[in-house]
Amino acid sequence: MKAVVLDGIHLPLTIKNIEKPSLKANEALVNIKAAALNRRDYWIQKGQYAGLKFPIVLGSDGAGMVEKVGSESANGWLGREVIINPALYWGDSEIVQGADFQILGLPENGTFAEYVKVPLQNLHTIPPHLTMEEAAAIPLGGLTAWRALFSRAKLAKGDKILVAGVGGGVATFALQWAVYAGAEVYVTSSKRAKIKRALDLGAKAGVLYTDKQWAKKIKPDGGFDVIVDSALGDGFSNYVDLAKPGGRIVFFGGTSSGELPPLNARKIFWKQLNILGSTMGSPKDFQNMLTFVNKHQVKPVIDSIYPLAHADEALSKLEQSEQFGKIVLRVN
Repeated sequence: MKAVVLDGIHLPLTIKNIEKPSLKANEALVNIKAAALNRRDYWIQKGQYAGLKFPIVLGSDGAGMVEKVGSESANGWLGREVIINPALYWGDSEIVQGADFQILGLPENGTFAEYVKVPLQNLHTIPPHLTMEEAAAIPLGGLTAWRALFSRAKLAKGDKILVAGVGGGVATFALQWAVYAGAEVYVTSSKRAKIKRALDLGAKAGVLYTDKQWAKKIKPDGGFDVIVDSALGDGFSNYVDLAKPGGRIVFFGGTSSGELPPLNARKIFWKQLNILGSTMGSPKDFQNMLTFVNKHQVKPVIDSIYPLAHADEALSKLEQSEQFGKIVLRVN
């Protein structure tokens, strides 16, 4: 089968012919029709990710058709069009992932290929209103945003929420989920064009985080119930002032510095703020997200679609952070 392979740190993604995966009883072979990129793929290529191994087929997001199953009892899956939950082996707790948790695309080969093997429990029927490309765009980013907003920060209808860095995959999903949930959404970005796109998607207002006075220009009356961030860095300290008493500040990445700046602890305890970490999501989170997508007929924002052979070009675009929404690979 054809696959996009990364042979080492800082090397380009290249198309190669490799063997199809072999299956165990609880696994399925999915003929991938579309896959999507995540910032995770970029960090792996740059060698800035835990548990690196090479060669590796990257890709956590994918949608396709089940071609083969590892046991006759699972034959009901054959021929079904599926979306893949890339959060593998989450464990039994809703509170936190277990010791065996991993993400599809490292250490196991991922979706940038004609075929991928996936545990049957990680397959879901594609919502009927979505194309293969749209379905492939949702899993990792959509799940990460879902858990951060609803399982961790307990976002509710009418809440005022700030989504930092809109335009990136997870932040754009956070914007969409919050709008459809009936929240009042504000955004930050580095580009005015991205803020305009966010307003078109239902955001109430937005500011450039490159403006040194951005925090003073965005705060609504009373402050924010929820603030969502993926960058960390110096700007994080503003959230303590922007959050209303009892507010929730949730983050799921560190694309700026990866470190928290000095925070005014007195404000945190006096305002009874919650600072929450979040990672991916549980099987329940994924199912709840798909139910929400079906109920509201949500379609993800796709920035661009590349053929599989141009995966390295697509990853270069992701590196520049010029996209709004997801970058997708059309596999078959």
